[in-house]
Amino acid sequence: MSNNDIIVSLDIGTSKVRAIIGEVTNGTFNIIGVGSADSEGIRKGAIVDIDQTVQSIRSAVEHAEQMVGIQISEVYVGISGNHIGLQSSHGVVAVQNEDREIGEDDIDRVIKAAEVIALPPEREVIDVVAKQYIVDGLEGIQDPRGMIGVRLEVEATIITGAKTPIHNLLRCVEKSGLKVKDLVLMSLGAGGLALSKDEKSMGSVLVDIGAGSTTIAIYEEGSLSATSTIPIGGEFVTNDIAYGLRTLTDQAEKVKLKYGCAWIDDAASDVVFKVLRIGSNVEKEFTQEDLAAIIEPRVLEIFHLIRQEVKRLGYNELPGGYILTGGTVSMPGVLKAAQTELSASVRIAVPDYIGVRDPGFTGGVGILHNVVRRYRWRSGGSGNKKTAGRSKQSTAPSQETVSKPGFVERLKNMFSEFI
Repeated sequence: MSNNDIIVSLDIGTSKVRAIIGEVTNGTFNIIGVGSADSEGIRKGAIVDIDQTVQSIRSAVEHAEQMVGIQISEVYVGISGNHIGLQSSHGVVAVQNEDREIGEDDIDRVIKAAEVIALPPEREVIDVVAKQYIVDGLEGIQDPRGMIGVRLEVEATIITGAKTPIHNLLRCVEKSGLKVKDLVLMSLGAGGLALSKDEKSMGSVLVDIGAGSTTIAIYEEGSLSATSTIPIGGEFVTNDIAYGLRTLTDQAEKVKLKYGCAWIDDAASDVVFKVLRIGSNVEKEFTQEDLAAIIEPRVLEIFHLIRQEVKRLGYNELPGGYILTGGTVSMPGVLKAAQTELSASVRIAVPDYIGVRDPGFTGGVGILHNVVRRYRWRSGGSGNKKTAGRSKQSTAPSQETVSKPGFVERLKNMFSEFI
């Protein structure tokens, strides 16, 4: 990857599809274009209509292309969902160089060794994340390259997913006329961007509250240790507003975005709006307090379910607290509701890039951050030390580069069995 290379992330969510274009500069990236489109064909984070999803992807990509004036040919695609699983693994290889110096080939081989695990036929390896390397019994090594040793080991986390959702996701992107350069776990990308080094090492919970689902990622000892998805999000708030005000869902969504407040004490009684009631041509007047009385109980319930899910995963009080992101948390009052229900330290993570300073963009920007950090590590930079089993084909993510055979190609071969 050289300077001025263009990389593009695709975040396919329940309410929005976002395409974000980044330009690589001196080992980091700048956001130069953003495309967004209303998401059709996605329900609770899962694809339910291929053609509608394809149209949404095309709209978002065309929007981004028009902003920058380039043609997008390949993208890094974010993946999430309740089918994602984490599995610990261990790999061991002998160092092959005559001078016993550990090189890139040795790291690739030990990652491949860790990737050899027994998986059910309906699951596929998405990524391999190294937690630590061990050289001749010495633990805690983050970057073993250049060290002298005979035996190289790795303790890694294998990220797996169900083949059907993966196939459907890839099919949608490829039918949109784009090449999938690689899949990136949204929790991994967002965590790399939103969490500090201390938050990862001490232990913290990253919560991404989208429209149709909420993804919970537990970070401990510097790496992702657990993840889960619960099928509840901002859409439930919209539906409550539609029922409470007896109006159309589209109207409820507009009212939520413009006047929504998740904490009654912060709502204003003098902020007034009108909505068209279902079954009549009459508009009725409501205040922001009326709206907050509908929103607050649902938001508190969402955080109650989040807390329960974290406990179910086996974690109680983590020193790093909760870090919130996702489009739903940008609503005023969400932070106070979270602090009240979670009884822990809570903050909202917002990407620090011009044009995307919104919690809803954390996942999409996180994908770019993950790609650049991975390359920087591979090329000997000072980034966060991370290796993936498929990173050979990901080392030059420019729009002109031809992708080497890897994960996506293997999946394409699997497609042939069904087509």
